[in-house]
Formats: sequence, C-alpha cells, structure tokens
Amino acid sequence: MDGPAGIGQRIVAAIRQRIETGLDGPGTAMPSTRALAAEWGVSRTTVTAAYDQLIAEGYLEVRQGARARVAPGLGRGKAGPPAPPPATARLSGFGQRLAALPPLPAAGMDGLLADFRYGELAARDFPRMAWRQAVTAALLRPPGVLRYGDPAGSLRLRAALQGYLWRARGLRCTAEQIIIVNGSQQGIDLVARLLLDPGETVLMEDPGYALARHVFAALGAAVRPVTVDGEGMRTADLPPARLAYTTPSHQYPLGAVLSATRRRELLAWAARAGAHVIEDDYDSEYRYDIAPVPPLQAMDAPGDEAGRVLYLGTASKTLSPTLRLGWLVVPPGLADAFARAKRLADRHAPWLEQEALAALIEDGAYERHIRRARRLNADRRAALLAALSRHLGDSVMVEGAEAGLHVLAWLLDVPAGREAALVAAGRAAGIGLHPVTPLYAEGVPGRVGLVMGYAGLEVAAIERGVGVLAGVVRAVV
Repeated sequence: MDGPAGIGQRIVAAIRQRIETGLDGPGTAMPSTRALAAEWGVSRTTVTAAYDQLIAEGYLEVRQGARARVAPGLGRGKAGPPAPPPATARLSGFGQRLAALPPLPAAGMDGLLADFRYGELAARDFPRMAWRQAVTAALLRPPGVLRYGDPAGSLRLRAALQGYLWRARGLRCTAEQIIIVNGSQQGIDLVARLLLDPGETVLMEDPGYALARHVFAALGAAVRPVTVDGEGMRTADLPPARLAYTTPSHQYPLGAVLSATRRRELLAWAARAGAHVIEDDYDSEYRYDIAPVPPLQAMDAPGDEAGRVLYLGTASKTLSPTLRLGWLVVPPGLADAFARAKRLADRHAPWLEQEALAALIEDGAYERHIRRARRLNADRRAALLAALSRHLGDSVMVEGAEAGLHVLAWLLDVPAGREAALVAAGRAAGIGLHPVTPLYAEGVPGRVGLVMGYAGLEVAAIERGVGVLAGVVRAVV
C-alpha cells in the first residue's frame, strides 16, 4: 500500500470522508491536480486517477475546463430529511446496573500541597534497585518468561507466596490453591462471578469498601449491609446469604479488628448456610500498636475441599498499586474453576512482574522492604496523629490508627451539612479531603469523618496539610 495505487486510495478515502462529514459541501471546488499532488508528494497522474475514482462513485462532478466540484445532494444535512440521532447502545443487564451505580471518586490531582487519599504510596519507598535487578534477571532467563503462562500464575511466584504467607500470616495452603490476580479488585470480581448468581444475597460490612459493593451490585446480587462496631462486623444472627465480604484484620474504613468470638461465629454461619467468605487482607503488613492478627483462613479447614474462606492479598499496599499484583488463596476444590475463570478474563497476570516479585520473596528482599516501609509509615502515622492533636485538639476524634495506612478522623465541630463545603474549601486551599460518607450503604453517620491516608505523603507535607485543614475547618464551621 506504499506505492502510487496505495497513496491514491488514501487520497480517495480522505476526500470521501470530508464530503460525508460535511467539511466539503455540494459545489465546493477541489484543489487543482497540481496543488494536491504537491501536497501529497505524488505525481499529478496519481491525483487524476483519484479524482476519476470519486467521479465514478458520484462524489465529484466535472465540467470541461473547470476544476472538479462536490456533486449536488452530498454533505451532511443536504440529502433528504435530517438523519435520526444515533441509537443509544443497548447495555446488558450488567451494563445497566453498572451505569446506575454512584459515580466513582475523582482521581487524585497533582499540584496539591497534600492529598490525604487512601491507597497512595510514596514513590521514594519503592525498592527501585532490587526491583530493577529482579526484572533484569527475569529477562535474561530462558524464554518461558516471554510466552503465555499458566492462568493461575507463575508456579515460581505461587511457591514463593506459599512460604511467605506461612511466615507472615500463619496461613497454610498449597501452591495450587493460589491464584495470581491483577490486584485485589480482580480477585473480588472473580469470586463474585464464580460464586454469585443474580438475585442471590451477599453480606457486606457497612461502612465498607465501595468498589467491592459495586462489583456485587453490578452482577445483580442483593447486597445486604451488616453494621460494624468496635469489634468489627456484627456476626450474631446473620441472615441467609451466598457470600460474605469482610476485612477482619483491619476493617475498612473504621479500623476495627474482628474479635475471636465473631470470627468463630462468621465461620459457623458460613458452614450452616453453605456460604463462602471473602477475607480481604489488604494491609495486614502494617501493625503499630497491636500484634498481627491471624487470618480467618487459618481458622478454616485449610486442606478441606469444602473450605469456606477465600483469602485475598495484594502487593498494592507494599510495593505499588501500578503493578496490579494480588493473590487469592481458594479452597482446593475451587482452584480449577478459578484458573479457568482467570484464563477467560485475561489469560494470566503480567509474567515479568510475577517473576520479579518471586525473586524478591525468594532472596528476602521483599520482607526487608516491608520492614523498611513499616518504619517509614509508622513515622508518617505519628506525624499525622501529632499534627491532628496539635491543630485540632478536642475537636477531632481518631479511629483505626493502630494499624494500616489510614486513619478515620471525625471532625466533631463540623455540621454534617457542611461536608461538601469542607471538601471544596480544602481543594481550593490545596489539600485533598475524602469523606467517609460514600462508604456507607445506609445509615450515614450524621457527622463528618475523613478517611486520611498518609502513606503517599512525606512528614513535612502531612504537617502542612493538617495545618491547612485546621484553617479550613474554622472557615466552614
């Protein structure tokens, strides 16, 4: 298509498009063959052939001694009655339910003095040298890393994770039970697709992770909120359901730890109801004032084909959310179904990143990085708590500070009706504020609470940001 014939067809297509879109209306004179040939860098013969083709198709007409012109009746809005507006695409039931969900929060904005968005990590914390060495080593290995792989994930990474999860979380499983996913969000989606049918009930903490709620609702499930208190999800007298979603080690966003009694109640309910539990262990690496809490999965029957807990972990809070690496630990009887579903979704997670993470875990670099990240985030947490106390004093109440990468700050002097004004004033002053209200499915708290992430900020930015927050609070009260 690079010769004169190919260029001639491109000229034909370009002129035809201008006419059909109305840029060149009926009677518009075409450029001379000499001018168009110079513009396209071709011979006049090529342009003449293109014009002849358009004349034959009825797009152009020509009179003796005159330049070619657009034929009458062509161009947008010139031929016949106006065309009807394009029909709106018919969405599936899933698409319609998805479109009806509340809009997602806006992405973070650059240029702010401090954005307290949860889920961001400081770029300087990333182990660049170790990661680069691991990626380079993976590229130099035999060609398996550059081919399609096992949909369940790299066996090397799954074996490395098997050991890491035992050391870090006391979690017993085989490598075959581990499915590598593109972040915890895909893990939630796969569980919902495989274990829920439209109309079935899923229980979910309230308040809770909004994107999990959106997954269940878009698939047509009936999402039933379960109230959270200081001991986590209230598990007494749970109604029948097919699935339950929980963050037992550090409830998102309130920060409670699911008590031992409630853990047993939840597992007993799942056994009675024939239900499964998604255990989202999204930030268990970060514990400051409390000891690590064993996962629900460790209380389940880990070798049982009919195990009830599906454990979900992620590298998004330890390395970076941009890597899109997470893992599901499923009961043995479900492993094949999840591998098949993963293949249909996207073949497999990125192979190079899987091999690099496996190398970091194998040589201990991953756990060394986590220890370093825990120290850095402990400093950021301390700076945030000190700044909130110094600038807001008794007008702020903090929850969930013992673990994780965020706190929940209740602003006791700000009326609930001033929440939107607070957020807008904060943005105008250069800080990103993120209310807890959208995380409630029902029974909003009646007071203003901010989910304040700190892992993406330096200590100086945290202190300046809280100082600005205090001024904004005084302005909107």
